[in-house]
Amino acid sequence: MKDRLTDALYGLGWSTVKKLPEPVAARLGRTIADTVWKRRGKGVLRLESNLARVVPDASPQRLAELSKAGMRSYLRYWMESFRLPSWSRERIKGGFDVKDVHHLTDGLAAGKGVIIALPHLGNWDLAGAWVTTKLETPFTTVAERLKPETLYDRFVAYRESLGMEVLPHTGGSAFGTLARRLRAGGLICLVADRDLSASGVEVKFFGDTARMPAGPAMLAQQTGALLLPVTLWYDGTPVMKGRVHAPVDVPETGTRTEKTSVMTQALADAFATGIADHPEDWHMLQRLWLDDLEPRPDEARPGEPS
Repeated sequence: MKDRLTDALYGLGWSTVKKLPEPVAARLGRTIADTVWKRRGKGVLRLESNLARVVPDASPQRLAELSKAGMRSYLRYWMESFRLPSWSRERIKGGFDVKDVHHLTDGLAAGKGVIIALPHLGNWDLAGAWVTTKLETPFTTVAERLKPETLYDRFVAYRESLGMEVLPHTGGSAFGTLARRLRAGGLICLVADRDLSASGVEVKFFGDTARMPAGPAMLAQQTGALLLPVTLWYDGTPVMKGRVHAPVDVPETGTRTEKTSVMTQALADAFATGIADHPEDWHMLQRLWLDDLEPRPDEARPGEPS
């Protein structure tokens, strides 16, 4: 029953919110965000706890302000995502403004393949739609298998409608396909700031230990593809902002494991720069740091590529 209800609610969002005028959808998102924030549920409390690590000198009042702004940012993500399939090509092209995009375009022109790695900042679906529309470049991503299966199918159909190839995250089966896409000079995009599995790489993140996926660094080593961190943020305008950071190089010496560790730490450092500048746009409502973990099933956010 819970699975069917969840699927129905997401279906309602995609079928109804996309029909609303944009100002109405924005107000609806803020209203829902403020209501959820006032209830102080587990997700809001976890967001506030995570933000306390990002802004360690923040007062309780400042943390409350940040978590409220964070919930508004999170609901903006959902309102935009529900509406993206109905946006015109010109609306998508004008909906994102990115700095240092030459790192990406030069990498694509070189024909060696490019890996974009992002944290849960801003709206990565909008950034992806901009890439497929403005740059006219298709790419491949990965999505967690969701329950019920119908909900997973909704997310796959949604992202495919935006021009993305979506692979299921089932064991290591996606890795080989991603490597083939890169060797053919293609582009892949992965959200890469959280991996609590045994294969996650330990990194220092805002002063404490967290785990992040090894995949981006391993793919870059195996295929010779360019590895680019990207951070996103909102600035109070309808246009999302972003930055393509300088490439993460493969170290010249060390074992594969050592190289993966160094490269993943470099990604974490780039992510931390973007998150510190725009903490309210980091949508991390789950446990991340190892010190915060308890022996319980992993918390998952529906529809995330990983």
